[in-house]
Amino acid sequence: MTTSVPDRPGRRPKAPRRAVAASERTRQPTEVRRRLIVEAAVPLIVERGSAAVGVRDVAAAAGVSVGTVTYHFDSVQEVLSEAMVLHIERYYAALSEAADRATSGAEGLRLLIDALFTDDTDRHWRMWFDYWHAGDRDQAFARGQAERYASWHGEIRSLVERGVAEGDFRTVDPADFAVRFAALADGLALQRLRQAPPLTTEAARAHLYRLVEVELEAAATG
Repeated sequence: MTTSVPDRPGRRPKAPRRAVAASERTRQPTEVRRRLIVEAAVPLIVERGSAAVGVRDVAAAAGVSVGTVTYHFDSVQEVLSEAMVLHIERYYAALSEAADRATSGAEGLRLLIDALFTDDTDRHWRMWFDYWHAGDRDQAFARGQAERYASWHGEIRSLVERGVAEGDFRTVDPADFAVRFAALADGLALQRLRQAPPLTTEAARAHLYRLVEVELEAAATG
């Protein structure tokens, strides 16, 4: 025999809980969750290098479970690849914006040189070389790298062309100069990271300034 328990005075009976339909639940869209995970991976790669970052590291940094990472990505390498692309695109977009705001092609080239080697750019260069090594494992990724390099060369080339038109630079082949400028910057960055032999950021910038002086400026003022 069951006895009913009367409600306490002044207390309303609780309404029965209603199940929430799946369509009504608040859930982050897939693209938002993917972006969150990729964003969290960027500082990990910058600090440690991609080889030292695993799926558990990414999940912990993003504040999600390992299962969430593996649900949204086929592998940790896919996460790291997207994180590297995100960092590289942001970095060079900022360089391009700074160069576009320059009052002359010569000033724009100087701004690029100053931005390439600062106290903070060792972190970028570590990511840059990881970015290039990733292309050895993925042809599609390698094609994206080639497009990024073509864009970088184009940025340098347009500044040289602008400087020539403004009379600050002598007439040269802008494409050839862009190859030498980019190659020297990469070589200096690798030496800067390895410190073999030691190289300061000031010395790295000085080498690039010397290239500009010898190839672009000397004949214009001589």
